[in-house]
Amino acid sequence: MMEATPTPGSLSWRLSSHPITLLTFLAFRSSSLLVYLFGLLFTDNLVMIFIITILLLAGDFYYLKNIAGRRLVGLRWWNEVDPNSGDSHWVFESSEPGTKIINATDSRFFWLAIYAQPLLWVVLAIVALFSLKFIWLPLVAIALVLTITNSLAFSRCDKFSHASNIAGTAFSSGNIAGNIASNMVGRFFSR
Repeated sequence: MMEATPTPGSLSWRLSSHPITLLTFLAFRSSSLLVYLFGLLFTDNLVMIFIITILLLAGDFYYLKNIAGRRLVGLRWWNEVDPNSGDSHWVFESSEPGTKIINATDSRFFWLAIYAQPLLWVVLAIVALFSLKFIWLPLVAIALVLTITNSLAFSRCDKFSHASNIAGTAFSSGNIAGNIASNMVGRFFSR
């Protein structure tokens, strides 16, 4: 029997440019949910399940924000606070358009996982409410804050990246806008 080869962009980790990063990313994304869902099958200690789930969520947040986002889709974000005014603002970073080719499989896994996990936590919050298990709501709230923060930040980072790429190509020397801008500046300084 011949084995069919997966097409580029399909959900097969074997097509990933960074399979270890991708598998670690997916392990972090799923482990906190699995511990939350199945932890009570292995132990009756609610505190231990709470702590392990929080640690896995924190590891997922860090790994996604600092490693997986940069390696899988070329995006990174962080928050800076101005020491003088105390104002906080987000900083978005993306790889240069010509320097990194984003693998379609990596991108697909990344965006599916980044949007699916907050939705799953919302479902778990609704289940906790309707089953009257209010003790789990703080954990679900923390999970929602961490996963939604990463989802929003990477969405904004992706939009910023696309806007930067469009602006960069519009004013590069090979385009009409770039030629017009360079001619105007050249005329201004030649007089």
